[in-house]
Amino acid sequence: MENVVIREIKKEDNVQVAKVIRQVLIDLGVPKVGTAYEDPSLDNMYRHYDKPRATYFVVEHDGTILGCAGIAQLDNYKGNVCELQKMYFLESARGKGIGHNMIRACLERAKEYGFESCYLETMPYMKAAQKLYKKMGFEYIDARMGDTGHYSCPVFMLKKL
Repeated sequence: MENVVIREIKKEDNVQVAKVIRQVLIDLGVPKVGTAYEDPSLDNMYRHYDKPRATYFVVEHDGTILGCAGIAQLDNYKGNVCELQKMYFLESARGKGIGHNMIRACLERAKEYGFESCYLETMPYMKAAQKLYKKMGFEYIDARMGDTGHYSCPVFMLKKL
């Protein structure tokens, strides 16, 4: 896919980003309760990530947002750990190496912010995503870190930065 750009979110992206995330969650059959679907930040991601040591990226192709992901301090955790958050891609963007590039952009930013590790939560049946996370150096861990509020996500992974 040519003309694909990974860039930081802009305020005017909020509507498209929320639509992409909700559409992906519906497509994947993710529960609407206890996941990002009901997250109050979803409709104003620009403002939610407009804080120190946090960045949200979008993948744009010819003016249309195809996916997104961000990093920020892991909620309710005292260590120097960030979380890879709300990484979702429309089906048309999957399998093209865009996810790899997005994770790399997020991890590079996390290192710039001085985080020591990056944590993520996902669903058990999201095997393709887990395969990508493992390829990028994430390892499975046995227990949840922090409290993201996404209690329906029972798979936990961590990467040292």
